[in-house]
Amino acid sequence: MLKYIKAHLEMMHMFLRSISLLRDEIGFSNRYPFSIPAIKSLNKLDLKSKVTFFVGENGSGKSTLLEAIADKCEFNTAGGGRNNMYDVHASESSLGDFIRLSWLPKITNGFFLRAESFYQFASHIDEVDSDGFRDYGGRSLHKQSHGESFLSLFVHRFKGKAIYLLDEPEAALSPQRQLAFLRVIHDLASEGDSQFIIATHSPILLGYPDATILSFDDGEIKEVAYEETDHYQITKYFLQHREKFLEEILEK
Repeated sequence: MLKYIKAHLEMMHMFLRSISLLRDEIGFSNRYPFSIPAIKSLNKLDLKSKVTFFVGENGSGKSTLLEAIADKCEFNTAGGGRNNMYDVHASESSLGDFIRLSWLPKITNGFFLRAESFYQFASHIDEVDSDGFRDYGGRSLHKQSHGESFLSLFVHRFKGKAIYLLDEPEAALSPQRQLAFLRVIHDLASEGDSQFIIATHSPILLGYPDATILSFDDGEIKEVAYEETDHYQITKYFLQHREKFLEEILEK
């Protein structure tokens, strides 16, 4: 009974409930991105937690699906929210036209972080900000270190009742700042009524309690436990057997 109540309360504060691939509109196309095995096998993906992680090898489709969700949310797929209008080459999602998002309730507030085009986003903010960079710690993002600028975004711009789609947010964060970011996630998810979907390679971020981890490896999208991820297993093995591990990979 307590487990049911906890799950019910968790769902009460979620907005995006499921993602469906419109297979009838795609047909049997083998063009990219439908040629990606995990995308090709997708039917309906139910989201069960306020914090969901996408994991998988490069090219497994996790960033592709995340960008498609951002496109469907009408966020700038180069990075930003609905009101951030600027262009970055090849930032449009071809998958966004072929997915359906199910909401309860639907919200329009949120942000898509795309680590690889964050520099262009910072330049855009320099051009349009008229409020003294209030949402970015009071300084231009270009005048902060890479890690500082990411954390400034998370701390100052991210606010409750929103959905945040983050593609490799750890790219600019030291391990210590990744821990600080976990606190930001916790505060927003538990108190600020926010939902997170995060594509990551970080074993630190993946350790967030009660999150759902969805693996895009092995040609399908499936839920896995933290200890089952390569990120955890390889990191643990390396830390416990560093000399043996290095000998194995460097002397072959």
